[in-house]
Amino acid sequence: MTAAQKDRHVFEYAALRVVPRVERGEAMNVGVVVYCQALDFLGCRSHVDESRLLALDPALDLDGVRSALRAVDALCCGGEQAGQAAGEPQGSRFRWLTAPRSTIVQPGPVHAGLTPDPKAELDRLLGLLVT
Repeated sequence: MTAAQKDRHVFEYAALRVVPRVERGEAMNVGVVVYCQALDFLGCRSHVDESRLLALDPALDLDGVRSALRAVDALCCGGEQAGQAAGEPQGSRFRWLTAPRSTIVQPGPVHAGLTPDPKAELDRLLGLLVT
């Protein structure tokens, strides 16, 4: 095993997607959540492309989408802004965020990988999956 491989840690991630109209089955990725237990990291990034989302549903509540994404961010950050989940470990908060739900902002499947830097991985995944 090389030194570079030794410095890599298992991480998990899920894309966050907006499903404006469930009956049509259309979705658009708007964010990513990354969790790395070994490095004590839980973070998210999002990007809302309003024109693309409104092309899927002109009546979409963009403020509601932004509010849901702010709630995800608050849960990742922890502290008082996380509400009742503030005292939960990061792994529990990640599992809650990635549990299937039928709301307008939904998590995709959880995937895993190896990284030396989960924050950089978060930025890379946002570019790859969202922007």
